[in-house]
Amino acid sequence: MTAPNMSKHLTQTAMVTALIIVLGFFPGIPVGIIPVPIIIQNMGIFLAAELLGRKYGTVAVGLFLALAALGVPVLAGGRGGLATFVGPTGGYLVGYLLAPVVIGTLLNATHARSSANWWREWLIVTIGGIAFIDTVGAVWLALQSNLALPAALLSNLAFIPGDVLKASLAVVIARRVRAIIDFGVPV
Repeated sequence: MTAPNMSKHLTQTAMVTALIIVLGFFPGIPVGIIPVPIIIQNMGIFLAAELLGRKYGTVAVGLFLALAALGVPVLAGGRGGLATFVGPTGGYLVGYLLAPVVIGTLLNATHARSSANWWREWLIVTIGGIAFIDTVGAVWLALQSNLALPAALLSNLAFIPGDVLKASLAVVIARRVRAIIDFGVPV
C-alpha cells in the first residue's frame, strides 16, 4: 500500500472512530428488565464495518474501545474504564469489536456493497450486526448476572425495533457516503 493510500485509510479510520464517539453523546435509555440501555452508538459500529471494511472497521472500533478501557468517557452516557468491560455490557462491547469482521466478511463474500439491491446489504448488517452483537452480549449477560441464557436472549427483544431502524439508517448513510467519497474498502 502506498503512503497516500495508507494516510487516506488512517484518516478515514480516525473519522469513523470520532463518529462512534459522537454517537455516544446521546444518553442511553434504560430498559428496566436488564441493566443494558438502548443506545444509538451501535449504529457507528455498523457504519465502521460498511464504510471501512473488516480490517479498518475493526481498527476503528478497537481504537474506540481502547479509549473506553483507558477511562476516557466515550461510551454512551459518558462511561468509560475497565469496569464497563466486566459489567453487564461487556459482552456487547466484545461483540462491537468482532462485528466489523463478521459484517465485512459477509459483505465481501456476497458483493453486497456493489449490488444495486440495498436489501442484501441491510440483511447482512442486520444479521451480522444486530444478531451477532446481541447474541454475544446476551451470553456475557447470562454469565455475568447469573441469568438463564434463554432469558438473556429474550431480553434482547427490547433492542430489536431500534436496532433494525439503526441498521436501516446505517445502510442508507453508508450507501450515500460511498457514492460521494471513495473509501476504497480494503479487505
